Amino acid sequence: DLNFDGMAYAGDAGLNTAKKCLDGTRSEVLKEITHWITDYDDKAPRILWLHGQAGRGKSAIAHTIAAWAQDLGVLGSCFCFARDRQAERREGKIMTTIARDLADHDPAFRRALSNVVSNNSSLKTTSDVRQQWKRFILDPLSEINGEMAGNVVVIIDALDESGSPSSREDVLKLLTSSDAAKLPFRILLTSRALPDIEHSLRAASHVKATSLDDVPLQLVERDIGLYVDEKLERVPGIGVVEVQNVVKKSDGLFEWARLACAFIKPDKAGETPKERYYALMALESKEGRTLLDTTYFAILKGGIPQSGKGLERYRSVMHQIVATLEPLPMTALDRMRKKFPNKEDRYDMNLILEFMSPVLGGITDYSLVRPLHASFYDFLMDHSRSGVYCIATSDTNDLAFATLQTLRDELRFNICGLESSYLANVEVPDLLERINENILLHLSYSCRFWAQHLEKSMYELALGKLVKDIIGSERIIFWLEIMSLLGVAGKGVDALTSAVTWLLVNFEDTLALAKDGIKFIQNFGGVMWHSTPHLYVSALPFIPPNTLLSTVLLPKFHCLARVAVGGLTDWPAAQLVIHGHTSVVTSVGFSPDGKRIVSGSRDKTTVRVWDVEGGVQIGSPLEGHTSWVTSVGFSPDGKRIVSGSRDKTVRLWDVKGGVQIGGPLEGHMEHVTSVGLSPDQKNIASGPWDTNADVW
Repeated sequence: DLNFDGMAYAGDAGLNTAKKCLDGTRSEVLKEITHWITDYDDKAPRILWLHGQAGRGKSAIAHTIAAWAQDLGVLGSCFCFARDRQAERREGKIMTTIARDLADHDPAFRRALSNVVSNNSSLKTTSDVRQQWKRFILDPLSEINGEMAGNVVVIIDALDESGSPSSREDVLKLLTSSDAAKLPFRILLTSRALPDIEHSLRAASHVKATSLDDVPLQLVERDIGLYVDEKLERVPGIGVVEVQNVVKKSDGLFEWARLACAFIKPDKAGETPKERYYALMALESKEGRTLLDTTYFAILKGGIPQSGKGLERYRSVMHQIVATLEPLPMTALDRMRKKFPNKEDRYDMNLILEFMSPVLGGITDYSLVRPLHASFYDFLMDHSRSGVYCIATSDTNDLAFATLQTLRDELRFNICGLESSYLANVEVPDLLERINENILLHLSYSCRFWAQHLEKSMYELALGKLVKDIIGSERIIFWLEIMSLLGVAGKGVDALTSAVTWLLVNFEDTLALAKDGIKFIQNFGGVMWHSTPHLYVSALPFIPPNTLLSTVLLPKFHCLARVAVGGLTDWPAAQLVIHGHTSVVTSVGFSPDGKRIVSGSRDKTTVRVWDVEGGVQIGSPLEGHTSWVTSVGFSPDGKRIVSGSRDKTVRLWDVKGGVQIGGPLEGHMEHVTSVGLSPDQKNIASGPWDTNADVW
């Protein structure tokens, strides 16, 4: 069986049948899309961009098409962005996820993808979208002569929810490239028509644009009528006239119609559905608010007071939900709230959330608590729209405190009860079940995100003491245990680096321990990534005895192996040893941001780029030189690499694409010994063995 374990996959970004359109609705739009998918005309556009303002039902259509394609066996992949998942940086997983889905769909593509990965296993971990596109999509397609069986469709939903324009810049460049115009499958893309998205897609001849804003109002109202009629069919006091009035007031927005139905339903004491219907009909757009904003405000006003303790609790609860870096179910949120610093804040969140089911999912079940529509996020964070109900996300002290308190109280030795150090993590047959049973969601979240919340927090003595309780005790090893089990051990360096920044002014001893922790991960990261028990077998015994971390940890563990001779007394000067070259390394250089290293070598005439944090190669080697690479360097913006070689040429490379820019610069009579890019990046200087320096 061809295995792609270790290759990033956004498992919860796929088809959700609960989001499908109601049967019998959106028939014209769905017919247009399905006809485009099944059209055998080679000249048909490869990409259909479905756009429209918030609330038009774009995602419902995307999930309906995905379900239809799945039933027909033509769904290549379904990848959905989400506003509350931006911390995951899903754009860095999009091409790997699509590639793995296509591999599951098409056996020939699967074999071709396996060939690519097996020849360079480091590719599996790259977050470089351009590399993913070339290596995981284009290269396997090339190997199978650009052919796939059937009319395959790939769906990318809600691209506008990826984050800032920069987060999707590379994705848009790839989708509008000439390579995308030749794909053997179609891509259905949905988003709002944000300026950066529209500017990119409108200019591409292989992209067909369809606007839901242009669908005739009578057709939209017909479909909204079917939806409202079904939702309010058995609600007392609501008949044909009331349904028609709700439809008219929706002004073609499905999201408003959904809100209206949720608002009217008899789930609030003291008011009949008919009274709530009248209140809804009385709503008017005012004070610069749209009807959708006015309805959001009315829903909040109906359950949350505009002053006093009720408003304070609402702000605290919603701040927790909005500021949490990935959505969590109610049980996990409540467990974290029990760790808040102020006892008055440790109340049951349902006190507030029971009134918010029209706008939040996960209130009445065990699913993730999250806004039912992205527009509610925008509403909450804009004071001009939400007024007293606005949520500021700048202060995260409570979440920093809660995550650290969770670690202090719940970290423990061998949390998953692993019996043997002879097995690698991937060889433990029931590891996932053990993780789910022993590392509950609130603890998993706290381990992964405590430092990000700490970094955004104001300094507090109590917070500093909590950090010391973790870093200055055996808990730091128990934390790394969980990070290893979750497969994110490399993120430990980022977390401790954030802690170092926060601790700079105070807690000098804790600061030193955090720096030791970084050294520990850098020196033993490979060990704990491979097998969690080896934290205690192959890492702890080798901590240099002259370090502060050893004085804290070694007395806590009495059965460790003892290094009799040859051990280091202090941390080595080398922070990271990178393995991969097979011959002498002749030149190295850092990227301007310090996150990547470029190296040149005598092996196979290649230039290689490395991730500093993990010590792994990024993408494939840059190939082109015909003799040793003697000199390398990054451009000032980190986007290009220049290299010189004994083959007497200078070459320029695109870092993201992993390809050479233009042809080689030729003219030297001897091998090139030194190269560099000018600060304005317009010129390249090179020095050869023949004593002349050239500028290109």
